[in-house]
Amino acid sequence: MPDAFEPLYTADEMRAAEERYPRYPESVPELMERAGTAVAREAMLAFPDARRFACVCGGGANGGDGRIAARVLREAGHEAQETTEELDDYDVVVDALFGTGFRGPPRAEAAALIGRITDARAHVVSVDLPSGVHASTGEVAGAAVEADLTVTFHAPKVGVAIAPGRYHAGRVVVADIGLEQVETAHRRASPAILSRVPRRSAGDTKYTSGSVLVVGGQPGMTGAVALSARAALRADAGYVALAVPAASLAVVETLALEPVKIGWRDADAVDTIARAAERAGAIAIGPGLGRGEERKALVRELLSRVGLAAVVDADALFDLEPAARAAPTVLTPHAGELARLLGTDAAWVGAHRLEAARTAAERYGAVVLLKGPDTIVAAPGGGVVVCDLGPSSLATAGTGDVLTGIVAAFLAKGLEPQLAAAAGAVVQQLAAMRVPRRAGLVAGDLLDELPAVLDEQPATA
Repeated sequence: MPDAFEPLYTADEMRAAEERYPRYPESVPELMERAGTAVAREAMLAFPDARRFACVCGGGANGGDGRIAARVLREAGHEAQETTEELDDYDVVVDALFGTGFRGPPRAEAAALIGRITDARAHVVSVDLPSGVHASTGEVAGAAVEADLTVTFHAPKVGVAIAPGRYHAGRVVVADIGLEQVETAHRRASPAILSRVPRRSAGDTKYTSGSVLVVGGQPGMTGAVALSARAALRADAGYVALAVPAASLAVVETLALEPVKIGWRDADAVDTIARAAERAGAIAIGPGLGRGEERKALVRELLSRVGLAAVVDADALFDLEPAARAAPTVLTPHAGELARLLGTDAAWVGAHRLEAARTAAERYGAVVLLKGPDTIVAAPGGGVVVCDLGPSSLATAGTGDVLTGIVAAFLAKGLEPQLAAAAGAVVQQLAAMRVPRRAGLVAGDLLDELPAVLDEQPATA
């Protein structure tokens, strides 16, 4: 059975794996020989027509790997120079400046060299991770190499999985150098995570197979709540109810046939929605809800009064304040929404995605799903799960509403919140891969693909 998760290593975890190797540290040259040989092999495989290689080597172990790669390339009949001079006359530049021990911005001389690597008219192969990228966070504090190929050792590093570092890594190849696995705080989700999603059994009813209540849909924004409700059903929920302002009922009736519709007015909203939640297993709050003071008060009251697992998204995140809940809670912000929750700006979140997600999880006592190509799912007091299987076509309006419905369905089936959020991101990403067209993908295209994706990963229990 394939593993649901792949380990992502920090610098400290990688050091721990190396220290477990027999005869360490006397065995370091042996490990470096394997690493440098792997770099040379992968460079030749990736660029079979290349003849001239420039190996730019730093003074540490990463540089040692690069010098070994240069020797192996020469033994294979290629021209391979260790140089920091002009790089334009080479076919491939091997970046072996900095390894997992790198921190902060590079010094001026190193930054200038990184600039020459990036500007060279050559393919770039980075050793372990692109120089200038923080191995444990993916942060880039200054100049950083932009690689076509990164040959990383033993397992992927956090820095090549999380932006902005992932954007510098190019294609990532993992080279086995003979180390044993150690426990890691961070993991990457694989399609096999979906085998943990419960499916309907012969004894299930529409309620026991997952009952979801979706709250939102003010006039003019009914499409969002309809997408969430339909996504919950396509994610195998057995029963979905839509609670919307009474003025939206007529429109919602035409947009989503299968869900039950419940109308509420501001004066009785909390009582009406709380009654509707009595037969639900999870509640999703926010798609198209609106951001006025009455709506913000409604969100606070519902999270306080309704003791169900909750997904909080979109408008419900606006000015959300931390509040203790006994029931599981999943927040699903994009970078701008998370910036508002943390009192910062989207640019800071984009530069510190791992820190931002983990900080928000601790502050709000909730699982935080930070959307993006490297969707990060952080839990309070724990590590993160990275979900990065989807295409860039998911960056379009409405896909967040679809994700909200999926996660709510998985919560209603009894999955713990970090697993439900990660599985929800994965099934949506794989559904996007199945859509025949990428250009012009709209959120509704994902809905019919969700059951097929789930069928491809049958439940293990």
